This record gives sequence, structure tokens and C-alpha cells, in this order.
Amino acid sequence: MTAPVPEDKLRLGGMALRNGLLVHGPTHWAAAIRTRDGGIEVASGRKPDLGAGATEGLPGVRGVAKLAEAMMVIPLVKRALPAARLPMQDVRTLGAMGAAALAGQTVRRAARSVAARETMVALISVAPALMALRSGDLAAYHGVEHKAIAAYEDDGDAADALKEHDRCGSHLVVPMLTAAAFGNVAVRRAGLRGPAAEAVVGLGSAAVAVEVFAWSERHPDSAMTRLLRRPGHEIQRAVGTREPTSEQLEVGRAALAEILRVEGAPA
Repeated sequence: MTAPVPEDKLRLGGMALRNGLLVHGPTHWAAAIRTRDGGIEVASGRKPDLGAGATEGLPGVRGVAKLAEAMMVIPLVKRALPAARLPMQDVRTLGAMGAAALAGQTVRRAARSVAARETMVALISVAPALMALRSGDLAAYHGVEHKAIAAYEDDGDAADALKEHDRCGSHLVVPMLTAAAFGNVAVRRAGLRGPAAEAVVGLGSAAVAVEVFAWSERHPDSAMTRLLRRPGHEIQRAVGTREPTSEQLEVGRAALAEILRVEGAPA
């Protein structure tokens, strides 16, 4: 079980790239990538502010605001590091996303039971993300993300840290899919259809998942937390992460050093 973030450490998050690592700090982001010629490029900047701090006391809203701020960092990374390859920046993954959308529509037309239909659609929707994570380099840099942050928090060496982490976004998958399935059943039984209804369900399921995630972090030793985290750990272990090479860990250390520099934190 991963201990809470020490009080003298920054709370860091991250996102694996296909050729590097993006790290989020409280106010800044930093990224490092391995270029085609073998070098390392590093960039950083201030995170967009959508008022996530002001919504900290509003359950549901705070999670969506934080996720939105994290998403807004991505184009900033691409602008600063054009050679950065995003997780979904892959022809096969994009094809899988299109196929999943078509499959979801087919299931909605064919299945008679609303509950069964929406459960199947929710499961289909996560397939492209799992396919993306199966990519060797992306899975390895996902491991780099976990190992670099864990090593920083524990004052250890990234090479010795576990490639699975209790704050990984994989722990959002099951609560988000569950909330989405129940939400879609509810809106369809209410006779609601269209993009607006789907957007409301999407935002609501993300908000629920973030609140479940936050509750688990506040109660790390409870049996419910262990149950909630088990699917996420299995996703990480079986699909989402792999042990990185020393060269990939070097990229992670560069990203970590840069986020500590711009946040003004001791290395």
C-alpha cells in the first residue's frame, strides 16, 4: 500500500507519452521526451487555471475542474515539444476508437435490455484506451511515471520503485464505467437522448469517479479501498505498465528534475 504524500513533498501526477513523460505539479507542468536521434528534450510551463482551487470544497465540481485543467496542458506540451507523441497518437488506436464508437451504436440498437446495453457500451468504450496501453513504449513510460514519482516521494531510486501506483488513473476506470452505465440507463429511461444527455452523463461519471478516488486516498487502509483499487492494480499489472529500460528511466528523471525546478522545490 502506498503511503500518503509526505508533507514536505509536492503532490505530483503525470501522464505517460509514447516517447516520454509529462509530470503535473501544483502550479506547473514539465515534460521530457526521447528524440529520434537519442537525445532528451525538456520543456515546462505554468498550468492553466480554471478555478480548480476555488472549487476544492465542492464535491463533484472539483474533480471535473482538475481533469479539465490537466487536459488543457496537453496542447501546451505539443506546442513546446512538437516531437512529443501522445498516448492516442497512433493509427491503430484511432482506428480502435472509431470501431468502438460504431460498436457502441450497434449494441444500443440491438440489445433489448437497457441495463445490459449500457453496461456493454461502457465496456466497449474503454477498449481503445486499453489497446493504447498495450503499446510497449507507452506501457514502459507509464511505469516510468509511477517509478519516478514514487522514488521522489520515498527518497529512493526510480529503478527500485514499483511500476504500479495507488494514485494511478487506472483506479478511475471501474467507478467511471459503473457510473456511466447507471447514468445512461437513467437518462434513457427518462426519455433523454442526444449529445447533451451524453455529455451530462460523461461529466457526472467523471465527477463520481474522482470522488471515489479521493475517498480511497483518505482511507488507504480500509477494506473498501483495497476492493476499489484491485481492478486498477490488475489493469496496471497486466496491461498498463511494464518495466522500463534505463534509458527510459533517464527521461523520467529529466522530467522530474524539471518539475522540481519550476516549482521551486528541492531535488
